[in-house]
Amino acid sequence: MNERELIAQCKEKVFSGEQISSDEAQKLLSVSEENLKFLALSANEITRDFNGEKVDVEQLNNIKKNACSEDCTFCGQSAFFDTGIETYQLPLPEEVVIKARKAKDEGAESYCLVAAWRQPSDNDFKKVCKIISEINEKVGISVECSLGFLTVEQAKKLKELKVKRYNHNLETAKSKFSEICTTHTYEDRLQTLKIARDAGLELCTGGIIGLGETREQRLELILELARLFPEEVTINILVPVPGTPLELQTPLEKSEIVRMFATIRFLLPESVIKISGGRETQMNDNGEELLLSGANGIITSGYLTMGGNEAEKDKLMIEKIGLKS
Repeated sequence: MNERELIAQCKEKVFSGEQISSDEAQKLLSVSEENLKFLALSANEITRDFNGEKVDVEQLNNIKKNACSEDCTFCGQSAFFDTGIETYQLPLPEEVVIKARKAKDEGAESYCLVAAWRQPSDNDFKKVCKIISEINEKVGISVECSLGFLTVEQAKKLKELKVKRYNHNLETAKSKFSEICTTHTYEDRLQTLKIARDAGLELCTGGIIGLGETREQRLELILELARLFPEEVTINILVPVPGTPLELQTPLEKSEIVRMFATIRFLLPESVIKISGGRETQMNDNGEELLLSGANGIITSGYLTMGGNEAEKDKLMIEKIGLKS
């Protein structure tokens, strides 16, 4: 069977409700440059069939920035590295409400509260809950959270507050993880996802590509994501931060990025697959190609430690390629 036949066969499997095998996923991720476009087009067919033409647009609010106790080597917010990034603690709820209302007015479907710490203290968690309550009451936008490790009680409280989805990224493959972080384990991250799922929260998880991992390790991450079956997958493309151990990391080839998004779509046809950090700087089209190669979501108006496109620019980009925001 040639590569095009394999891609077509896998696509038909997905359309018939079957799961492709790990061996088939490996072959999709490794197709020749000659057939990469065909893989991307097939992934786009799956995306449109299962998810329609709408792009999921999200905005973030980094509500507590820098001085994190974890040593993730890609992160400009780690207290282990001198990156010169400004620091601040939790803002007042009314400050967050103003930004959440602006996000809604700009067309964002969801608003994700992110905090740079290992896990929230009891006092900080109460403050976050107050912020969520104020957004629910005064804005009415879908709230998501990324607050690090959670206790069972904290996860249940977020569910009570009608938080829709909890983000906790695996970051990379299990076989690569110890090179990326030593202050907690891969299993710690899986346990947090289990706690969130058991509490009834939807899952958002993914990672960062371009950390120096091999293609086989990217496959390892893809297969783990498929096993978890998250409602949303978020894939960042490394933007090296000066002062971190990965500041001189060589950028991934664009074709490797396309392979990643397209292959995930074959394994998770119904999930939101979101292009997160790096699309504006690591892709030369702001993510247009990826939105036609399996992805169906973006983060707009900036990320945790760097800016991004204005919402209106991204809206026009989405319309330009025939999709809807």
